[in-house]
Amino acid sequence: MKKGKLYGVGTGPGDPELMTLKAVRALQEADVVAYFCKKGATGNGRGIAVAHIRPESVELPLVYPVTIEKHRKSEAYGAEIGTFFERSAQEIAVHLDAGRTVAVLSEGDPLLYGSYMHLHLRLANRYDTEVVAGVTAMSGCWSQAGLPLVQGDDILTILPGTLDEAELVKRLGETDAAVIMKVGRNLPKIRRALERAGKLDGSVYVERGTMENSYVQALDERGDDPAPYFSIILVPGWQSRPGAAAQTETAA
Repeated sequence: MKKGKLYGVGTGPGDPELMTLKAVRALQEADVVAYFCKKGATGNGRGIAVAHIRPESVELPLVYPVTIEKHRKSEAYGAEIGTFFERSAQEIAVHLDAGRTVAVLSEGDPLLYGSYMHLHLRLANRYDTEVVAGVTAMSGCWSQAGLPLVQGDDILTILPGTLDEAELVKRLGETDAAVIMKVGRNLPKIRRALERAGKLDGSVYVERGTMENSYVQALDERGDDPAPYFSIILVPGWQSRPGAAAQTETAA
């Protein structure tokens, strides 16, 4: 029997209208639509793409065993999440071996901090695979904020907020602009790091970028209560841009 095809489908950052035509086509071809979610929910990826999932497609929820971020060096977390990805890959492989086309939904872009990449590394060497690029969360956020990030020779660095504070300070000091992801409970630490690096002024907080309940705010006006999972901090470069001094006020 001919094996099925695997699609890693980027759904974009949240606004369903930011899904690509190619992503929609992949869903229309899929016999099985898999998506990551926490227990008791269907996940944001499915919520974004639901209008394009065929009624006859089999839905395969991949339920995370843990949903609270732990330190990146935690052995317990690494072992548990690794087992989860192995099991998820095996579940998808069953469908692929049966000749079914499987589309795995991934918020943003599948290969930028996306859970899909863990399946890709386990399956792409055995099955016909295509990754459908998606609009990234960061581009959705800076577009919504109307905030130019870099130009000319500016250097842009993407940082996970889970880094140690000293490492954040170091990395921020070595770049012109930054996008800080995985904010959550790390917000107070990120704020301290930005202040120590001299980059707090002008930084912008975007919550649930491009989604219906999203909003943009100057970071120095945002409290330290934990941020939702879907939040990003933008640290602009191009300090000489016209209106740079008023940009944060405009974004807020």
